[in-house]
Amino acid sequence: MNATKADVKVKPQAAKKKKPASLDKKKAHAGWFFVLPFVVIFVAVYIPIIINSITFSFNELEIQQMGGYELIFIGMDNYTEALFVDSGFVPTLVSGMRQLILDIPAIVIFSLFMAILLNEKMVGRTVFRAIFFIPVILSTGIIDTLDQSNSMMNYMQNAGEEMGGEGGQATANEIISAIDIQKLFQNMKIGQGLVDYVVNIVNDIYNVVNRSGVQMLIFLSGLQSINPAIYESCKIDGASAWETFWKITFPMISPMIMVNTIYTVIDSFTSKSNQVMAYIRNVYDSAANGQVLASAMSWMYFLVVILLIAIVAGLLSMYIFYQRRD
Repeated sequence: MNATKADVKVKPQAAKKKKPASLDKKKAHAGWFFVLPFVVIFVAVYIPIIINSITFSFNELEIQQMGGYELIFIGMDNYTEALFVDSGFVPTLVSGMRQLILDIPAIVIFSLFMAILLNEKMVGRTVFRAIFFIPVILSTGIIDTLDQSNSMMNYMQNAGEEMGGEGGQATANEIISAIDIQKLFQNMKIGQGLVDYVVNIVNDIYNVVNRSGVQMLIFLSGLQSINPAIYESCKIDGASAWETFWKITFPMISPMIMVNTIYTVIDSFTSKSNQVMAYIRNVYDSAANGQVLASAMSWMYFLVVILLIAIVAGLLSMYIFYQRRD
């Protein structure tokens, strides 16, 4: 009791041992390792290009007599000219966004339908998967360049004329006329707007199939990740195939639906057949001071697409089901 403070020896606390990194953290570090080349190239190459593009959109380009150019700051004039002076940009933008909104459900639903079929056990399943993925391969490289010449479409159009198609329309229109799909839907008391939408999708089936290959693979990976024991339990309980799809399959692949929807928007945004991008390229090549005007148009289109992606992600995220692993 009479001991002084100096007599009391305090043992130094042992250094705390660092806990080993968890498996999730190790996986996260490995992920950064794989994306590091893209991040480095993006920062070193694409960031300067993006900054230059934004700078161009707020300036006027003046070519110097001795070569080179000079940027003259004009503020929002390029954006104002694109919106209120140029007579073709806004209608083209509205038409392109409307077509994109109509194409998204068709591509996602078709790819989901085909993925479910190709996921069933059947003879030659691998061959059928390869066949439906062929359009993705054909839409790249030199084959895509040949396809841009519309050689096959010209052949189909000529075939339609030889078969008696009126006005030289493609054979797809004749098939729709033969099965009388419009009368079928009209008898079902469905609005004319939905009838026109279905007819346009059927007429554009080549484009839908051509743009659904990657989405099919994503849906297939999602379907194959579902535990077969869940389907066996449903079958024992007497659930029908229709009930199993809506109660099990659809909720389990709902994250893939959002991924494919966003992918479809981005894929359309970067497609060579995009009418808005084609119009912007035409402005860049032909209009006076077209480089800076095209930059302003491009950034407005980019912001509209980002807004669309945010709306789609926000709406779909309210209905996404994530399976708990714990």
